[in-house]
Amino acid sequence: MSRRALGVRLVAGALATVALLGVGAGPARADLVRDYQYWLTEYGFTTAWNESRGAGVTVAVIDTGVVGGVAELQGVVIDGTDVSGIGSPDGQTPVGDESQHGTLVASLLAGRGTGPGSGVIGVAPEASLLSASVAFGADTGSPYTNDDQIAAAVKWSVDHGADVINMSLTRNTPDWPESWDDAFMYAFDHDVVIVAAAGNRGSGTTQVGAPATIPGVLTVAGVDRDKNASFDASSQGITIAVAAPSEELVGVMPDSSLIKWSGTSGATPLVSGLVALVRSKFPDLDANNVINRVISTANPNGHPVGGPIYGYGLIDPVAALTAEVPKVTENPLGSLADWIVLHRRAAGGGPAEAAPEQIVPIADPPLPRSDSAMTLLPTPWTLAYITVPLSLVAGFGTLATLLGIGATRQFRRAARNRG
Repeated sequence: MSRRALGVRLVAGALATVALLGVGAGPARADLVRDYQYWLTEYGFTTAWNESRGAGVTVAVIDTGVVGGVAELQGVVIDGTDVSGIGSPDGQTPVGDESQHGTLVASLLAGRGTGPGSGVIGVAPEASLLSASVAFGADTGSPYTNDDQIAAAVKWSVDHGADVINMSLTRNTPDWPESWDDAFMYAFDHDVVIVAAAGNRGSGTTQVGAPATIPGVLTVAGVDRDKNASFDASSQGITIAVAAPSEELVGVMPDSSLIKWSGTSGATPLVSGLVALVRSKFPDLDANNVINRVISTANPNGHPVGGPIYGYGLIDPVAALTAEVPKVTENPLGSLADWIVLHRRAAGGGPAEAAPEQIVPIADPPLPRSDSAMTLLPTPWTLAYITVPLSLVAGFGTLATLLGIGATRQFRRAARNRG
């Protein structure tokens, strides 16, 4: 593994935190937190739980580290590692830029709430998690490149029992290094489903980047509350497989506070959780047929199947768990092995090793609201939006400069709310 450190771009944005300003208001908090998790009912997850809740399935979260000590994730993280060289051996110490990212992702995937009907619950609340912490950032102190960290995290996840790997991150370019060929083939050869985010146009990712471009990966696009393609929170591309909610998501921070956030980072664990539900109910299905069940039961919602915006359509958890789906003999999303033969081993040599790149976690800020709409929870619980200046950070290598996430849309919605 290379010992050369690599700078990573930080795409900074505002986060909306739920400030807990009172004591003893648990029931009020419980009701409204669950109400704000609209995807549970609107997409049928609560109905799908009659068929499966993800028991017996292990999902690896390759991210900035998952804090398993928050109430919603206690007992969920069963193993972990740090591949950055600066975290803790259990992968539960947040590292790098946007260090809260991994815990947010994990809570959407497999959070177990804080009691009956209270707290954030994930879409696969009985699944178990592995945490592989990766340091994103220019000055994290990690001795390893991001590319090497990702390859190591994938292999570790496979070796430690992952049935599914969640990757809410992007290389911001469609190509990837040969080290990823080996790591991803290792996962596919061991029957692991890899789910990756398409990226966010609002954070400068105008095209889908690796790992979402790797054949065989289940790539997730984002839609808004009305099930329309999210302008800021979803990139587009021919490798998109399915779409899931990516706006107005509620997640848990490492300090146990709650935030509303947006981005395909949040859509991806919803799909990883769905994959966990399918793998739990159909333990004899191989990864190819699990993927096929998810995409073939997706709802096109009036859009062309296989298009660059919605892929096969919006996820449909109930159909994925109950529909009659013919078996397949290969991954319907393509073969990385065939791609390697064509592009790496063709006569005369394939493309050169991909240049070292910057990996960035994918997350958009929440949408700001007017003062009159600041209350998520009734007194004494208050929703307080804490904003920081949007960063303008220079790109690395051939990459363009990135703007802070979703600024244009933020201002537009804020003006509309004030009117």
